[in-house]
Amino acid sequence: MSKEKPVKVKFYSGENIPLELHKVRVVQKLNLVPIERRLEALYEGGFNTFRLSTKDVFLDMLTDSGTNAMSDMQVSAMMHADDAYAGSQSFFRLQKAVEDVLKKKYFLPVHQGRAAENILACAYIKKKGDLIPMNYHFTTALAHITQYGGRIVELLYDEAYNIDSAHPFKGNLNVEKLEQVIVETGVENIPFIRMEASTNLIGGQPFSIRNMREVRKIADKYGLRIVLDASLLGENAYLILQREPEFADSSMAEVISIMTGLSDIVYFSARKLSSSRGGGICTGELKIYRELEALVPLFEGFLTYGGISVREIEAMAVGLYETLDETMISQSPQFIAYLVNSLTAKGVPMVTPPGVLGAHVDAMSICSHIPQTQYPAGALAAAFFLISGVRGMERGSISNQRDEEGNETYADMELLRLAVPRRVFTLSQIKYVEDRLVWLNENRSLIGGLKFVYEPPVLRFFMGGLEPVSDWPERLIAKFKEDFGDSL
Repeated sequence: MSKEKPVKVKFYSGENIPLELHKVRVVQKLNLVPIERRLEALYEGGFNTFRLSTKDVFLDMLTDSGTNAMSDMQVSAMMHADDAYAGSQSFFRLQKAVEDVLKKKYFLPVHQGRAAENILACAYIKKKGDLIPMNYHFTTALAHITQYGGRIVELLYDEAYNIDSAHPFKGNLNVEKLEQVIVETGVENIPFIRMEASTNLIGGQPFSIRNMREVRKIADKYGLRIVLDASLLGENAYLILQREPEFADSSMAEVISIMTGLSDIVYFSARKLSSSRGGGICTGELKIYRELEALVPLFEGFLTYGGISVREIEAMAVGLYETLDETMISQSPQFIAYLVNSLTAKGVPMVTPPGVLGAHVDAMSICSHIPQTQYPAGALAAAFFLISGVRGMERGSISNQRDEEGNETYADMELLRLAVPRRVFTLSQIKYVEDRLVWLNENRSLIGGLKFVYEPPVLRFFMGGLEPVSDWPERLIAKFKEDFGDSL
């Protein structure tokens, strides 16, 4: 299959500016409320950006999950959905899209990615202590694995933990450590190997096909299955095209089919993969399909809707085909790279090289005066919302969970993630983010820590409530007004 080259435009000024290859036809009004209201909103929301109301948010960079812009073709497809409970033609169109794009014959729909994680953990974790090797965990994947008595082991190379790095594939799974873990643990205690494309919690970093082939060899040697979290499959494939010389002249379709072909089970959140809602599990093996099939009606809904609106099923099908469009997939990574490179040039510590999903700010460095016991990434997320109205997400120790004895487990990295959903923001909005973050970095000594006042036992980063350990928000406001006057 020939590769359709995306349009490249060189600017006479010499600036490397990402060019939007889409036009905006439907708009949604935004609000930029006064800084005093933003402070009230933080206190009302327990200094947890998940608990903010969008009426107080200017730019919502919390996540790309379900927030990517849908295409005109997706919206139009929703108009001819077949809303039958069983045997819906909408499902069969989605099933064909899965087979065409992901190259897997058997498909089980679920309402979102974490539902797939629940089904896989329920089906394959048979006893307490079963171990899942992976390149890195995702919050909900970890929660479901531990909920069923399993454990995880993260097997990255040392370079992955280097914030400022030029390594192109920091999401690679350490194959030497993988084989060592298999031998020491015993094959009978390892339900499967999990690979995440791309590793969310270390800055959206991809893995290479070369690495995945090495993992496949070890899996075959010991008779283990590979489970691929394909929620950011398109972006991982795009960075392979950019960074892995073997595939410089390949197409998105070719790279994606290689990645899924190296996997026994592929699951995904359509909220990320195809700019829609829902999710799914797919495989090329009937045996695996039968092992999982009964859990879909138990947890999700009938096999031809899986808890998803049939209108969303139609949009998922179109979105999967659009994943093969390099122009569409590349827009978010290009904007992320622009933001990361601009901030790095102005002294803001960022995770490099730029990854996918969002720009990741090194909160551990900016807030080096804040101990991890006071959650520097959460504090930076709150401070950034306060001075900008931009809602990012804490990706640090708040996103971790306590161990079985109730002890705090601290994250390898304390990051503020600023998600850049596909085709949502304009370049002027990205430059506003850059401007406010540069100012905050220059005034970072004013940021203080946080402490929990309400801590749920699972997925606390979604619902937990915190408060500042001092009056630092008020002091930050005073400095902001000194520098910006009446500007919002």
